[in-house]
Amino acid sequence: MRLESVVPASAPPRVQARLASAADGPVPVVHRGTTAVYVEVGGLCVGVVADSAVGVPCALRVVGDRLPFPGLEARVVAGRLEVDGVPLGVGRLLDVEVPRLPAAWPAAEAASGDPLGAHEVTGLVGRGDGLTPYGDDMLCGWLAVHRAAGVPTPDVDAAVTALLPRTTLLSATLLDCALRGEVVPQFAAYVSALGGAGETARAADLTAVGHSSGAGLLAGARRALGELARTRHLDRIGEPA
Repeated sequence: MRLESVVPASAPPRVQARLASAADGPVPVVHRGTTAVYVEVGGLCVGVVADSAVGVPCALRVVGDRLPFPGLEARVVAGRLEVDGVPLGVGRLLDVEVPRLPAAWPAAEAASGDPLGAHEVTGLVGRGDGLTPYGDDMLCGWLAVHRAAGVPTPDVDAAVTALLPRTTLLSATLLDCALRGEVVPQFAAYVSALGGAGETARAADLTAVGHSSGAGLLAGARRALGELARTRHLDRIGEPA
């Protein structure tokens, strides 16, 4: 039985655009639970998440601690996602872009270690358990921080893109989001707090995301920040006194 009432939702612009460009018809449900349902649309995941779930940048968000449907089946109708016959109406667009690194971000000391290279990507994509393997989460954090810094990473981007088929559909979608600088709210809050009094608290909030996803995101972010700090330090060495 089809329900006529529309459940209001908010969505990132790319999610709305993906649904608007999708052909009408059924779409596969790839994961379902009481707080999140993920479907495949055009080769990538589109989620529907409740307030109590992680606000991933590839999902529509609805108010409430639980979803109003079990997520047994889904379809796209006229650019709108319907789950179990319940249409979801996007009434508000979400900003999921990572903020720019704050000017207060300190880079006084050079970090040790070599920068992440394309050769390391092979050992990270798909490595770990669950819907979002830890290696993918690390890469998402690393990529997003470079987007926040406005520093291009073409070799790593190409390596990640080529290996997306080897990981889960949701994780591949989140890597695709990170390549475009799209992040979960806790990651955006952490980046905004860098160098400020709230950095430690926001890092703890990020670590608490998921089973290990937040820890992976933070590890990748900190590696990227160390690399950027080292580069900035070396650039300053070459500056005239």
